[in-house]
Amino acid sequence: MKDLAQSVKPGVFQQRGGKVTRSKVWLKNELIRVGLAESLSTYVMMSLGLGSVAQVVTGQGAFGQYLSINLGFGLAVAMGSHVGGKISGAHMNGAVSFTMCVFRRLPWKMLPLYISAQLLGSFLAAGTIYAVYYEAIHDYCRGNLTVTGEKATAGIFATYPAPYLSLIAGFFDQVFGTAMLLLCLMALSDQKNKPAPAGSEPAFAGFLVLLIGISLGSNSGYAINPTRDIAPRVFTAMAGWGSDVFRAGNGWWWVPLVAPPIGGVLGAGLYKAVVELHHPHLSEAGGEMVEEAVPLDKEINTIENMCV
Repeated sequence: MKDLAQSVKPGVFQQRGGKVTRSKVWLKNELIRVGLAESLSTYVMMSLGLGSVAQVVTGQGAFGQYLSINLGFGLAVAMGSHVGGKISGAHMNGAVSFTMCVFRRLPWKMLPLYISAQLLGSFLAAGTIYAVYYEAIHDYCRGNLTVTGEKATAGIFATYPAPYLSLIAGFFDQVFGTAMLLLCLMALSDQKNKPAPAGSEPAFAGFLVLLIGISLGSNSGYAINPTRDIAPRVFTAMAGWGSDVFRAGNGWWWVPLVAPPIGGVLGAGLYKAVVELHHPHLSEAGGEMVEEAVPLDKEINTIENMCV
């Protein structure tokens, strides 16, 4: 017996009862396709990542610890990369998109589309997790939505610095964390070095975010992603936490917005200056010609944030 279901690729003709039909392509506009894919991949990454934080916080340790959040965001980045990787590249991180523009791997005219899509995905994800964990959050804090203190819940959605952390130290923390992210992503996509095996890029991106979380996450929650942080922060301001989300941590909100793009450019630039620019030419290497970097639709992207 033949399978009742057949996979159909867009633009492929099929024979049905003597008639030739063409499969439908619902969206032909490339910008719309890219924007939707980037927004959905960011939504998936943020929903699963924020969900892991909400479960740990409201469960008061019964349903996971800090490592659970690291694992949650790492796996969320991997899943988000699968959702939009072939269409938008699944950056899911404004610092990644900005860095790709600086190094001419993404046209500057595409940056507003990527940033808008990421902000939309992050905002909707924050709203979704708030709805899913609404009763758990209010049971945990007894209906008192606070940004700081023993029963603070704003940290479920956006990042805040540890009490001991100054703005200067926090700024360096975010620059360094994002620099490590982009430096390693550049290495993983460098076809003349030791790139991630084809098809394994999402997993390696997830492992990278996990590694950054368990090594650089305690100071300020390793946002390393401006769009991941600001959109949920705005949501919490609207949902009941108020303007304290912008005042907490001596006005911390601007640090994860400004520092990650700087760190991304520095990290990617460091890899390019120290490693990529010094690859031997084809005549010197005596090998076959290979691409210096993976095309946009195959780039290794995150975070992060973006994780995180």
